[in-house]
Amino acid sequence: MLIISDISVKNNVVTSISHIHRGQEIIAKSVHHAMSITSTEAELFTIRCRINCTIHLQDITHIIITDAVQATK
Repeated sequence: MLIISDISVKNNVVTSISHIHRGQEIIAKSVHHAMSITSTEAELFTIRCRINCTIHLQDITHIIITDAVQATK
């Protein structure tokens, strides 16, 4: 299982987007928004969103957090 997420900041609104893949199939997508936060808070927000999406799934044994999508693939 692979969880890929990214953030963007525009006009003080942070958007966190996560895709959860099992093999080649997308099994879940989520979009979360937050307002008026710093870049550090935005990174922590994204990590929190990823973990929230992940802990509700079955058969999760490891959670690895990275910002290198190419290395993850």
